[in-house]
Amino acid sequence: MVTEDLMYRQVVTLRDGARVLLRPLTADDRQALLDLFLPTPIEERRFMRHNVNDPQVINSWIDNLNYDKVFPLIALVGERIVGVGTLHFYEGAARHRGELRIFLARDFRRRGLGTKMTQALIDYAKRKSLYLLEVQIVRDLANDIKAMEKCGFEPACTLEDYYMLPDGELRDVVIMTLRLRSLEGEF
Repeated sequence: MVTEDLMYRQVVTLRDGARVLLRPLTADDRQALLDLFLPTPIEERRFMRHNVNDPQVINSWIDNLNYDKVFPLIALVGERIVGVGTLHFYEGAARHRGELRIFLARDFRRRGLGTKMTQALIDYAKRKSLYLLEVQIVRDLANDIKAMEKCGFEPACTLEDYYMLPDGELRDVVIMTLRLRSLEGEF
């Protein structure tokens, strides 16, 4: 990652007029990130890959920041983090792809922030010359799937019993993709 990536700043205006700063996560954001994730209720945590109520999990993200592997973009209102989006980079034969993840504070959902963050990460992925972005969404989360469709992602496949909830129950996962570059030979 180059210095200009760390200097990235964008102020976005939400549908209700709220202004939000988008910028990369830094080690100085440790407490604000904990404040975002620690209150997450169990009904939401069950659909998350990591136990975000465990401070050690959040601290390990901060302690192991590597922008060449994961580009973490935060949304700030004042000093409060109200959203985080990550772009995960792959290596080897998958180096042309990236995976996008988004989490928003409850009071900033359905206000357009997720769309703004998704678009910012799509733009960043294009600057990094990725060909394809993917998101993985538990099929139960129909609103999340619709939101990603509005951002241009298309369902590629559904993997049955691909996600295990904390209680051991299995759920299907929808893999959605967004092509960032046209295929060779298209006209």
